[in-house]
Amino acid sequence: MSIFSNLFSKNSKEYFLALDIGTEVAKALVFQINKQEKNASIVGVGRQRQKRGNMQSGAVSDISGVIETCQLSIKEALANAKVKNVKKAIVGIAGELVKGTTTTVHYERLNPDSRIDFQELKGIIQKVQVKAYERIAQQIEWETGQDIDVKLINAAIVDVRIDGYQVTNPIGFQGKDVSVSIFNAYAPMIHLGALQTIADELHIDLLSIAAEPYAVARSVDYDDALDFNAIFIDIGGGTTDIAVVRNGGLEGTKMFAFGGRAFTKKLAQELRINFEEAEELKISYAQGKLGSEVSVKVEQILQSDCAVWLSGVELSLSEFASSDVLPSKILLCGGGSGLPGIKKALTSKEWVRNLPFAKTPVVSFLQPRDVVRIIDKTNSLNNPQDVTPMGLANLILDVTDEEKIMAGILHRVLQTIQD
Repeated sequence: MSIFSNLFSKNSKEYFLALDIGTEVAKALVFQINKQEKNASIVGVGRQRQKRGNMQSGAVSDISGVIETCQLSIKEALANAKVKNVKKAIVGIAGELVKGTTTTVHYERLNPDSRIDFQELKGIIQKVQVKAYERIAQQIEWETGQDIDVKLINAAIVDVRIDGYQVTNPIGFQGKDVSVSIFNAYAPMIHLGALQTIADELHIDLLSIAAEPYAVARSVDYDDALDFNAIFIDIGGGTTDIAVVRNGGLEGTKMFAFGGRAFTKKLAQELRINFEEAEELKISYAQGKLGSEVSVKVEQILQSDCAVWLSGVELSLSEFASSDVLPSKILLCGGGSGLPGIKKALTSKEWVRNLPFAKTPVVSFLQPRDVVRIIDKTNSLNNPQDVTPMGLANLILDVTDEEKIMAGILHRVLQTIQD
């Protein structure tokens, strides 16, 4: 599952699959990697609505039902791409127990005049990973009251400093004090096992399982942009995923179980209509297709749920607020982000007062065109809900970029540690 060994065959026509198994919709993208241009072309898109009961709060609850939905989504994408089969895939994972955090280890070298080599760096990174695992395991046990087995699914080096100076590659440097910060995302083994079962039944080879907020945060080009700061909020059907980027480094992710499905349920209850009718009404409202009188009524019905959702965002961000001020740029994506009440809630002044924002947040939407290195040849990806599967496709490209020296070193170190 981890990853990327023998990723690219000699066949230049090889295709890959990005699969976003959402609570409401399973999205499949068929794409081809252009090695020389270091980008990827989307050639097929498939979408299929999940049956109720297939997913719960971003996690798989009915494996057979999800397999059936994914089969239809992939079949549509393959037909759209005029491709018979795709074997290699990256799959996204979400849910409250998918945890991402940045851990820093400060290391004082006994011989500061010697040059740092690979073995020493491996030892430092190993210390970071042990500390990160213990931290995540304790957090999940505190939240659930259970000792849940988790596994590393994504890792990225955020910052490396020697005697206070930032470096891109510490190998060969001298110095006394070394600090390494690494972002790690972990997921429960039970969730990963379900995805592996789904992949086996779909006859696809899992190249990677990726935390979706990690994929979204990596979808925007900010490498080496030390002044880039942003809060990414991905509102799906069952969860809201938040990623905080400070000084060009991903500080951490948070997820909570409140997404678009909650708004649909509220409409169904208040208007006494079935779930499917309520979903259609919600989508029409988000697209501005309702008359003014009906829109006002829907807005009033959803107002309290928007306030509840905003309190979840506030609580999540409070965990990032202890060390520094929060970024004032908020980037929205996901199917639920289109509800007018979401942006209205985020631009309200009341909640901002409870958090250390340097200035009033500016809220905007992530669009498919913002996802770096991904070219949509189908011209059918035009909505913020398409950003997540495109972000998954973008992650595959990281292994082809040899300029990302520390990413390669981290991958090699993690492989030797696992071996």
